[in-house]
Amino acid sequence: MARKDIFSSVMNPAPANTDRNDALSYVVSGASRSIKSSFEELAKGSVVDLDPAVVDGSFVSDRIDGDDEAFQELVAAIRERGQDTPVLVRPHPTSSGRYQIVFGHRRVKAARVLGRPVRAVIKPLADQDHVIAQGQENAARSNLSFIERTLFAKRLADLGYDQTIIRSALALDATTFSKMQTVSGSIPEDVILAIGAAKATGRDRWWQLSKLLQASGSIEKARQVLSTADATSVDADKRFGVVFDTLSRAARSSSKAKTPAARTWQSTDKSIKVDMTNSGKAFTLALKAKNASRFGAYLADNLEELYRAFKESETVTKTGD
Repeated sequence: MARKDIFSSVMNPAPANTDRNDALSYVVSGASRSIKSSFEELAKGSVVDLDPAVVDGSFVSDRIDGDDEAFQELVAAIRERGQDTPVLVRPHPTSSGRYQIVFGHRRVKAARVLGRPVRAVIKPLADQDHVIAQGQENAARSNLSFIERTLFAKRLADLGYDQTIIRSALALDATTFSKMQTVSGSIPEDVILAIGAAKATGRDRWWQLSKLLQASGSIEKARQVLSTADATSVDADKRFGVVFDTLSRAARSSSKAKTPAARTWQSTDKSIKVDMTNSGKAFTLALKAKNASRFGAYLADNLEELYRAFKESETVTKTGD
């Protein structure tokens, strides 16, 4: 790849997802402009070979670890034709002689596996510029799953970054950012990590799972399911499905259990039918007959007498008289 094209995918992200158009235009404003300028400088920068042993990960993780098939393919590709695209690192802010990855974690990891130097561009960056560059490079490549991006957004928020920086870093529209907040606020991180990156599982499915996990006891149930062979023996997307299906069945069973008990009474001459529903806190009578209106009016006019008879029957029951 020609040096001038090294970071072209980052400087000019392809508008593949139409629902991100407003977010992508949002990205080029404010703090993002300085990052775009940095990318342009990087395209002209010198590529050096670094020992992966002196390169540390970013201070905020954007991936769920796992030796997935895509990573093995990356290792094979670098072994066969070398590292086409350099990574971006900055001088480590607290450790002299070391570097910190801004983006390119998988390429550094592959270099470690292969026991070879990693091709890198070194650029001093402040923390804020670091996270924006890291997020935008991944947004341009579109190789992070929804839940990985959600965790990245949550970790940035936990570090004190505001919505402007987070949305800029991840090229997020307002709707997606809101759903990410719902998901990360409802699904514990240990459950997310146990499920995995789930590359094929999108925003809406994770949002639906977050709603299922709001039911009492559902988080513990999810943890139990994730420890079973049915979950541990399959890939992340299928593991998500195992958890989702289990909680969906539990929700349906709970809904059926809460369905109010229904009874029906009919007069001996079958001239009137009464449907009764008892939900515990409410008791409903529905009259069905040609003269239902008149019979209903009769009941309404005699409620005082009926209630008095009810109280007397309870007194007799309690005293045994």
